[in-house]
Amino acid sequence: MRLARAIALLAIALLVASFAYLAAPYARAASLFVHVGHLGGRLEALADASARAVAVLPPHQVPTRQGAVSAQFYRPDGRVRRSALLIPGVHSMGIHEPRLTALARDLAGSGIQVMAMALPDLTGYQITARSADVIEDATAWMAAQPALAPDGRVSLIGISFAGGLSIVAAGRPAIRDKVAAVVSFGGHGDLGRVLHYLATGEAVPAPGVKTTPPHDYGVAVILYAAADRMVPPAQVAPLRDGIRTFLLASQLTLVDTTEADATFAKARTMVKDLPEPSATYLRYVNDRNVKALGPLLVPHLGLEADPAASPERAPSVPAAPVFLLHGDEDTVIPTAESVVLGRDLQRKGAEVHLLISPIITHAELNRSAAAMEVWRLIAFWADVLRR
Repeated sequence: MRLARAIALLAIALLVASFAYLAAPYARAASLFVHVGHLGGRLEALADASARAVAVLPPHQVPTRQGAVSAQFYRPDGRVRRSALLIPGVHSMGIHEPRLTALARDLAGSGIQVMAMALPDLTGYQITARSADVIEDATAWMAAQPALAPDGRVSLIGISFAGGLSIVAAGRPAIRDKVAAVVSFGGHGDLGRVLHYLATGEAVPAPGVKTTPPHDYGVAVILYAAADRMVPPAQVAPLRDGIRTFLLASQLTLVDTTEADATFAKARTMVKDLPEPSATYLRYVNDRNVKALGPLLVPHLGLEADPAASPERAPSVPAAPVFLLHGDEDTVIPTAESVVLGRDLQRKGAEVHLLISPIITHAELNRSAAAMEVWRLIAFWADVLRR
């Protein structure tokens, strides 16, 4: 009898331990979602209680073939099993962008050591394959340090255009076996298709996916890059200065609306000092006139769409699981990009997990949804956290 009871107790203990092991990623993912979604109230209080304390370390420099790149660690208390490289999209604030720092803290609070690193080209409004080089080098640097990667692998989490670039980098031979998972959060499959969408509103078709009119931010970024082909040489720098001022104002709306309004006003004033055609182009930017500016950009899209910056055109796919997360009405990178990219990667042999969510706009969790959609998002992130 004693032996039978001991065996029964052992079985119960193993069952409880197994349940706790399986449930832990869901609990961490739920806590992460509550924080990132700013749900507030008792739910966020419970998430605060369960999250680990996070130390934000001073910025440091990561060596890459494009030079040293600034990065910052977010280190959770306790044992760390996995580190992640978190990469923002096209944004001049880089690793100091408020949404990025909040996400980095929340990810670290769920038990992942996070290194946030902005890509120099993306902070300068350029989308190039050089950024994939930087991701590759930073991943190799992290994977070579046992304190950061106990098993020699790291996870990649790329936001917006950094999502597609992370997939490009993860498939490269030098780091293919050093990536535990790669997450593309609102990322692209083909850069040329996305630029065409931003200029024309025409997205690649995908079953059950809605195409929404493009955000005006996109044409401003394209014009910034193409300015040297659209205006006389003497006008390039002043036009880019005006566009940069507008883009900064757009970014400041998330930080300080008073400063944002003043910066928008400055961008409008700068039109008066520009000759034609720069004055008209900057006026279109300030007026968010995508319909007028978009067609003018179409002839220049081919030179802006570097094929090597598109995961669908990469010579090899990641060996690690690829997680594609996209909002169902994205106005910067159309939702269909992740659907089409997922099919392409699967056809080439990659393990792909795709979630199209109504909770997300463009790389942000800021919309309410039914309980089932919340659960789907939690389950998706739990799968990421298990890797």
